[in-house]
Amino acid sequence: MNLSIPMKKIECIHQEGKMKLQSKFEQLVHLYFGDKGASWLKRLPELIHYCEQKWPLKVQDPYALSINYVAPALLNNGNEVVVKICLPGKEFLNELEALQLLGEKSIVKLIDYDKDKGLLILQKLSPGITLAEVKDDEEACHIAAKVLRKLTIAVPVNNRLPTTQAKEDSLRTLVIENTQGVGPIYQDTLEKALQTCTYLHQTPKQQLLLHGDFHHYNILYSGEDSWAAIDPKGLIGELEFDVIQFLLNKLPNQGVYELTEKRVNIFTEELQLDKERLLLWGFCKAVLATSWTIDGDRYDQEFFQMIDIFERLYEVHFGKLIKNLDID
Repeated sequence: MNLSIPMKKIECIHQEGKMKLQSKFEQLVHLYFGDKGASWLKRLPELIHYCEQKWPLKVQDPYALSINYVAPALLNNGNEVVVKICLPGKEFLNELEALQLLGEKSIVKLIDYDKDKGLLILQKLSPGITLAEVKDDEEACHIAAKVLRKLTIAVPVNNRLPTTQAKEDSLRTLVIENTQGVGPIYQDTLEKALQTCTYLHQTPKQQLLLHGDFHHYNILYSGEDSWAAIDPKGLIGELEFDVIQFLLNKLPNQGVYELTEKRVNIFTEELQLDKERLLLWGFCKAVLATSWTIDGDRYDQEFFQMIDIFERLYEVHFGKLIKNLDID
């Protein structure tokens, strides 16, 4: 499922001393975390009060929320920060570790945190508009490539972050549990994606610490021609993999094939990437991304179209079909 939402201010309504949360935020938390999420939502006012007492600061109205509570806040000295309240667990710990490790020139600054309660105090990027606001797609790609180049680092020793092997495991589960395909995705496409992902892991290239969810809405303008990434997931893998989520986002109504080809060429040139592996990762990720959005007869058609686009680009650029890969 695609849970990334542009950050914009909206009002948080208070009635009779009780905080009224955004309905979509509540729905997503229930969907993503189940009973644990429901319990966390009940504790949220208490956690906000805890933040205000601990640092101390005053939490303002939140941004548009996905599965975490994120809001600007004012410290007692008048400085602005961002408070991010997460459900404690593996994903929170991954983000915390990534914030501590990734290239500091291209990631939002971590000011303080509370590991037990899932709290982050972050630098407030101003004016904070997202890369999605840049109208020229080629310019946006060049900006993103520059951020990613500074952001990505060699794999630190003794890290506890997951690897892209988890994507192969997810594809294997899809194949096993959906013998007739899933939603609009045929069974042979699922099997081909699993086979491709297996091939990529059997022929590994340089492994790096990646952002893990790098796209337009997670890249913010911080002034003076400077951009920084937010919301890292923290993942170990090839740099080619980290570009894919960007390629899946902010697609036009027409000319998606041509736009994707331009994007692939820009990132390949700017970051000296392996175009073949980039397209193969794109195919695998498009299959996974589509599968996560399937709900009955509904699914994300933008993600689904990218399965075919990555296949066609691979055939055009390398003169062979993805299914003809030499995999043991």
